[in-house]
Amino acid sequence: MIFGYSTNAFTQYSLTEAVRKIAALGFAGTEIMCDRPHLYPPDYDQEALDGIKQVLDTNNLSVTNLNSFTLFAVGDTYLPSWIEEQPERRLVRIQHTQQCLYIAKTLGCRNISIPPGGPLTNGTRKEAMDLFHQGLESVIPLAEELNIKLLVEPEPDLLIERTGEFKEFIKDVHSPMVGINFDIGHFFCAGEDPAKALEELFQWVGHVHLEDIGKSRIHHHLVPGDGAVDFAGVFQTMKRLGYDGDITLELYPYANGPEVAGRASLEYIRPLFAEAGIEIV
Repeated sequence: MIFGYSTNAFTQYSLTEAVRKIAALGFAGTEIMCDRPHLYPPDYDQEALDGIKQVLDTNNLSVTNLNSFTLFAVGDTYLPSWIEEQPERRLVRIQHTQQCLYIAKTLGCRNISIPPGGPLTNGTRKEAMDLFHQGLESVIPLAEELNIKLLVEPEPDLLIERTGEFKEFIKDVHSPMVGINFDIGHFFCAGEDPAKALEELFQWVGHVHLEDIGKSRIHHHLVPGDGAVDFAGVFQTMKRLGYDGDITLELYPYANGPEVAGRASLEYIRPLFAEAGIEIV
């Protein structure tokens, strides 16, 4: 199991600088932000991708996940989304996801994370879910061809937030290449016990995001140990269930001090992994 650090905490640095800093902290992996200022697909030709792969190899970093959630290059955190009314807006999201799948194959990454539909605006929930499924159906064949998993990431205030909503969604998906990017803090924000949610959703979990959340359960990522998430309970559940995928620290609010936040996280989290009997590199 590889413990990585997402480059989305290093937006004040280039992707190459971020990779070097993450390796220097002692992480064995990194999740790459597929957006500006990092790996936005239209900005990278094959030669540039080969250069990033060389930097990763030189620094002995595996790619734990490609984060294709945000689209700041042409929109914002959530938009364009899978469920907007305008077909051309949905097409931007679809094409971005397809481009990220190709990049994952090039970099040897097994999965990409995608937003769970988007924020609900006009229309009904059923209409939004139908649009989400339609969009995924246009992307799934490429994911199957490349053998790269599409991992939906439930998030507060979006189409899919909670365990029950994901289970309702996944029953209508007929591809083993669609799963869940299990964000521990997001389930805590949604009022759930992340350990129980992990057990209920385990068969679909392809990657895990890790951050702390305050007692208020407001969606604001914190350094592990600074909030109220019971990581020991989550890790014990992971061990019992036999989770063998990768885990990524996601601390994008700490762009002004990502190295300090990374060191503090490692200091807090490593003993908890060890106590649960989880071996990480």
